[in-house]
Amino acid sequence: MGVYREVVCFDEPNAAYLGKDSFPVHALGVKPNSWHYSPKLLPWLKSNMDRFDVLVSNGIWLYHSNAVRGIIHQLKNARSAEKPLKWFVMPHGMLDPYFQRAPDRKLKAIRNWLYWQLLEQKVVRESDGLLFTCETELLRARETFRPYQPKREINVGYGIEMPLGFAPVMKEAFLAKCPEVNGKPYFLFLSRIHPKKGVDLLIDAYINLANKVAASGKELPRLVIAGPGMDTEFGRSLRQLAQADPIGKSNILFPGMLSGHAKLGAFFGCEAFLLPSHQENFGIAVAEALACGKPVLISDQVNIWREITAGGAGFVAEDNFSGTLQLLSRWFELPASEKRKMGDNARNTFAQNFSVKPAAMRFREAIIG
Repeated sequence: MGVYREVVCFDEPNAAYLGKDSFPVHALGVKPNSWHYSPKLLPWLKSNMDRFDVLVSNGIWLYHSNAVRGIIHQLKNARSAEKPLKWFVMPHGMLDPYFQRAPDRKLKAIRNWLYWQLLEQKVVRESDGLLFTCETELLRARETFRPYQPKREINVGYGIEMPLGFAPVMKEAFLAKCPEVNGKPYFLFLSRIHPKKGVDLLIDAYINLANKVAASGKELPRLVIAGPGMDTEFGRSLRQLAQADPIGKSNILFPGMLSGHAKLGAFFGCEAFLLPSHQENFGIAVAEALACGKPVLISDQVNIWREITAGGAGFVAEDNFSGTLQLLSRWFELPASEKRKMGDNARNTFAQNFSVKPAAMRFREAIIG
């Protein structure tokens, strides 16, 4: 689209992924610290920013956002009025009110409020605009801090690569990790194993419904819970929760982290994807499920719920036990023809909202104008 792009980041210079992209990536490294301070950032910006028309800083609350603000002040005085340097900030959900309201984040919430009053509100106010991944992220950002005075708020969306299609090697790779589902229908939860994701609600609701269904002589699809974090205290508690019930013990499966072909095999083989999260700025796994033609059953705290509802690509409910039970029950009671229709809607919703090309076009329009 006529845009030349480079990335500067704080990954280590020997990071394994470097050299695999079609654009330059400058990995500066960072000293071990919670603020992610890197002494190499300002010198790099001073030496290189005269080559660019636009700077997009991703994320807030860390050293780089205010370092960028400082260099922008210097460069705006040096650049001619005919070629001003534009600066946009993409918060990636870091302005969501959840992080100020969550009970386990009280100290971090106080820290963020102080940091906002001293520094971060200036980043938001002085940049040329904030770029959001979806409409709900944009709206929720307005609730969190005062004063909140961005010059522009732009929903640019977000895009992921469309998988080329199903291949038998994907199923084989997944079954190698989770052989118990071979020939059996299953729901899929695929995300980081963390309390924020609502996976404990999912297990409780699944066991509740599975026992009711079993009493009527029917069987609920199995539940696959995949992702990193099963070795944590929370992860171990989930396994105990599932194994405390006979149906949960036999029907809830924990294959661990899935990637590559195994991950795609899990998506393509599932009946529906589940994410009853308490906060999700975008939910890349949700978009991946849609790309594979799978309906998504999500909470209304997954910020792309509006797009899911509008596209008829799944069900949305509250992020609590009754809401999660409702998601599972509605899907189980849905006629097969309606399930197939929702799968078609899932593909269409992905193509219209979350594929790379339209997202890139919106992004380009936002930063160039």
